[in-house]
Amino acid sequence: MPGIRYDQRVLVLVEVRGERRDWDEAERLFGQQGWPVVTAFARGEGPSRGVLREAASARLYSVEVRFFGARNRRTERAAAWRVERLARAAGLEMYARRCELVDRDREQLTGWRAHTVAHRPPRGPDPRTLRPVARLRRAAGVSRARATERRGYHDTGMVVTGTASEARRLSRMDLSGGAATGAATDVRPVRGRDRRHIVPRREEDGLRRVYRVVAWLLAMTFCAVVARQQSGVGVWWWAGVALLCFVGGARLAYGMFAAGGRAASLLMCGAVAGYFLAVSLGAGMGDGRGWTPVQMLSVFAVTATVGGIWLLVRQWTWGEWLAWAAPLAFTAVVSLVVASGSVLHALYADSLGVTPDDLDVPGIWQAASAVKLLSLLSYALIVPALWGIAKHMHASFVSPVERLGVPLYVLTQVTVVVVCGLGALDSAREAVEDFRTAAVRKTAPPSYFGVEPEWTCVEPTVPAVKLGSRGGVLKPERPYLSFGEAGGTVSLWNEPAGTALQMPAEQVRLAPAADGRVRCTFSYERVPKDD
Repeated sequence: MPGIRYDQRVLVLVEVRGERRDWDEAERLFGQQGWPVVTAFARGEGPSRGVLREAASARLYSVEVRFFGARNRRTERAAAWRVERLARAAGLEMYARRCELVDRDREQLTGWRAHTVAHRPPRGPDPRTLRPVARLRRAAGVSRARATERRGYHDTGMVVTGTASEARRLSRMDLSGGAATGAATDVRPVRGRDRRHIVPRREEDGLRRVYRVVAWLLAMTFCAVVARQQSGVGVWWWAGVALLCFVGGARLAYGMFAAGGRAASLLMCGAVAGYFLAVSLGAGMGDGRGWTPVQMLSVFAVTATVGGIWLLVRQWTWGEWLAWAAPLAFTAVVSLVVASGSVLHALYADSLGVTPDDLDVPGIWQAASAVKLLSLLSYALIVPALWGIAKHMHASFVSPVERLGVPLYVLTQVTVVVVCGLGALDSAREAVEDFRTAAVRKTAPPSYFGVEPEWTCVEPTVPAVKLGSRGGVLKPERPYLSFGEAGGTVSLWNEPAGTALQMPAEQVRLAPAADGRVRCTFSYERVPKDD
């Protein structure tokens, strides 16, 4: 069916039991799923004669089941799961009696360009019978001809694929409707030199081998990074594991091609391994420290998350994206950004006994805190990412017929979201602890997403009895940590009481202080007396 995308094709012998209407319904469902019906026959007849007992109420269909996922030892079983899921959804008695993978891995044919050969020196006598000067002249002519051929000066524009002998015969073939083959032609490789002895593997097979080699080399790199952090026996143990990982990657690289190319593959494997080690261990960097194991694990986690999400969403069609997935994702992100713009500030303010409005945080910093919160919650994407990887690999616990799969997913996702939420709480809690520590030590406190507490001397402009302070009594001789003015109110931190001290902005005058150890010089005697 046009428009149906898939990775794997499995030929499944499906048995449908029931009446004629059940068979018609099954055929209709096969068409909706985009599964072509290759042939159909009654049970006990056709290919099943002598294999299955005859049954008038059963009919067999040879169906090509198409679906997404990797090609491994569970691919055929994954096709049976999809038939079982379809039977449950439709309420039909339908069974997958035989599953056989349709291998359609594409061959990687070498590309060649056709060129004329009229520029080549004419064939003459055996070069061994020529004089040295004539022999050198003839060799120079052949070299010039080969050089101009490699530069494409004599190309005809024709491109063919296949082995060298196949390509040469194809270029000289008289094709109906094509150009006349009047001139003699030869072929040259599209890329690189003519390596007739190298036979590449099929496309998917070669790609899987590349992925496995890279995985072995990344494991080697991680072990090398861990070994650098160890001492004593631990260094040799991890170094030995790294060496074994390299051997595993080199063994796969040795068989990268179906025939030939082994030396080049091993050389490339060694070069990639050297590059990974140089980058991870800090060779050529200014500090020379390189990466840490935690940083490498973070990179692996991010890569796995991105790859898993891609494997999950690539199964959605453009219609699904435009109809609900994209609007839902956009609405969720925007609403979360708008709602979370002050969440971290609210947690920070609540721990200090004030409100977010008392902090007067600029909008740009509220957006920054929203991004921080989203980055903390982004760890929750690891669950759907792993789910996407498991579905791609046809893991049994995420199969379409596994009834506990969805509850397991929901439980895991809720747990991870709760952990991420606790991480957001820890962010605000650590900032509050740093603030309180700075207040006790009388040092400059750190900022927190636009909140810039600073030491300030507070001078009342009204008599003490008229000062509308909340949360304590103002002592002008000592500096306070001020959160600034917001909404006509000045918010201060009263360290001895461990609470916030607030008062109207028009009743005080603020002056910056170097730190919390200075003594403010003004006092209540400077405040004008009442008339």
